[in-house]
Amino acid sequence: MRLSCFTFLLSLDRWALRLTAIVLLCAPLSSWALSDSEMRQALADAREQRFERIDFDAVNDHLLNGYIHYHRLRDELPRVSPERVNAYIDTHRDSPLSEWLRGQAITQYGEAKQWADLRAVASGEPSGGERRCHYYTALLQTDPERAFTGGLALWQVGHSQPSACDTLFERLRANGVIDATAIWERKMLAWQADETRLMAYLSGLLDDNWQSAKETVSELDNAAALRQAPACLGPRCAATPSFYRAAMYRLTRDDTAAALNVWRAIIPALTLPTATRHAIEEELAFYALVRETPDTIDWVDRTLAQIDSERVLELRVRRALGQRQWQEALRWIGEMSSERQASSRWQYWLARANEQLGNAEMAQTHFQNAASERNFYGFAAAERIGQPFRLELAQYRFDDTSREQLAALPALQRTEALMRIGEKGLAYSEWLHTVRHAPREQALAMADYADHQQWHALLVQTTIAGELWDALEWRFPQAYADQFLHWGRLSGVDPYLLMAIARRESAYNPEALSPAGARGLMQLMPGTAAQVSQEIGLSDPGPYGVLDPEVNIRLGSTYLRDKLTRYGGNRLAATAAYNAGPGRVDSWLEEQGVEAFDLFVERIPYRETREYVQAVLSYRVIYAALAQGGDTSGISLLSAGEQAVRYDNSLLAKQ
Repeated sequence: MRLSCFTFLLSLDRWALRLTAIVLLCAPLSSWALSDSEMRQALADAREQRFERIDFDAVNDHLLNGYIHYHRLRDELPRVSPERVNAYIDTHRDSPLSEWLRGQAITQYGEAKQWADLRAVASGEPSGGERRCHYYTALLQTDPERAFTGGLALWQVGHSQPSACDTLFERLRANGVIDATAIWERKMLAWQADETRLMAYLSGLLDDNWQSAKETVSELDNAAALRQAPACLGPRCAATPSFYRAAMYRLTRDDTAAALNVWRAIIPALTLPTATRHAIEEELAFYALVRETPDTIDWVDRTLAQIDSERVLELRVRRALGQRQWQEALRWIGEMSSERQASSRWQYWLARANEQLGNAEMAQTHFQNAASERNFYGFAAAERIGQPFRLELAQYRFDDTSREQLAALPALQRTEALMRIGEKGLAYSEWLHTVRHAPREQALAMADYADHQQWHALLVQTTIAGELWDALEWRFPQAYADQFLHWGRLSGVDPYLLMAIARRESAYNPEALSPAGARGLMQLMPGTAAQVSQEIGLSDPGPYGVLDPEVNIRLGSTYLRDKLTRYGGNRLAATAAYNAGPGRVDSWLEEQGVEAFDLFVERIPYRETREYVQAVLSYRVIYAALAQGGDTSGISLLSAGEQAVRYDNSLLAKQ
């Protein structure tokens, strides 16, 4: 325990003290705060509930004291009063700690069934199924109508819910909010999701009046059985809509052609709500287009006229484009909402269709509309009509004085302190919480500060959290530029393409790790890194060595070079292969080759790869333009050869 300045002075010979010592001893207590190493240890002890090792007097003087007290309060829950929890939340409202403790309190109070305490700390519906269940259970006493609505939403899912929902569901069943029909409907959702244990549990909640319906489900194992299923299931046919929706959902995914044949056969005898019928037909139309099921297009077109489905409309347009049915493309784009039609993507395709149909003036108008946006189709449209790319580059300038003022903010001081003690994840949370709640001018200043500190990954996230879309120099920082230029030159790969891939893959986080195991700036799989290393005579860097930016960029540039070689230097095909793998790209070129780059992009079956290619190629334009001070002259989306070549197996012949 530290002595106060006053007590400490009384314990010393006053005549022996020099003035400088008095000033030192009586300095503000914050000067006695823990060192970084001591704070690191204190935080480690707090996480492990070793609170007896922590000097709380010293901790209280440290700007990261909220983290220690967070762990202590969490450990004391649910014994802590809601007043103490709310006091902590109020004190740390400028930090993510406030909501973290609120969430912990909701969980702990809920498990202890301290419903009044839970209501006292809750601030609207929390996130997460368990906490939502606790929250609505607490509302049963004070706001039953709201609790019933929220509880029913939690019930209507096809998977098991946490045990925290049990009390809530029991009350809803007792009050008739969850009746037999609701139980059956959830059973059908579980059937769709192949959740057999949940199905069995729900079946046990249904009485003998539902026996015939249960037997129909258990005996339904093929399309023929569905044709023979009763048109009325359950008491007063209450089981019919959800049964047929679930059964058709399963069959559509298993065999779309068979599902459509069954649907045509059974629909005349069924009486289904309009919403149920449209949901079944929307799913059928979607999969018929995705799988290009033969002899279904006329049915899809008739169905599209009756249902409202943007995702099916998009697929229908893409089918028309793939078959060069330009009039059909115009027709179905015209069925989209005005907001969607106004996007650069659909303005571009309206232009291309009109161009093919000889409507030059209309094509020019749509190309100009598309060219107003800063993305793949905007750049493609601009090149089509010979206009410069619209970067809309906004530049912001801050000086050292503004940075010093910003650095004085408690949230920024906590961020830097957390970074110093190796808590990068917590530091990022502190920073981005501040950005999301900051006025725009402060968000811009924080982006400048991150740029000045060369926190490249955090800078990119700052522009996203602050929605600083036109701050291109910050959204696309020149991070690791020397390495990209160096290895791009040695490997013969466009360095701006490398930068664009790194920006899309990891947003410049050198420690990025994907769920699939890809690592580092350019998201290399360990196996790929080992293979490429062997190819160029290096030892395997291993799963951690590949995180080194220099190593990652070198191996990534070599890997991309191999893809470029495979496709005769074509950056569009190579970029697609970097994301989806060369085997898939080879098959797309062989099976559905087209004569134009834009048609090839639209025909990429995977949305992720389709959007990846568009993003990387447009990012490359931005990087090249930023290298010229924002000037886009001399920069193209694709080379003349890449725009003119046929995207078919002729690309593969150049391996």
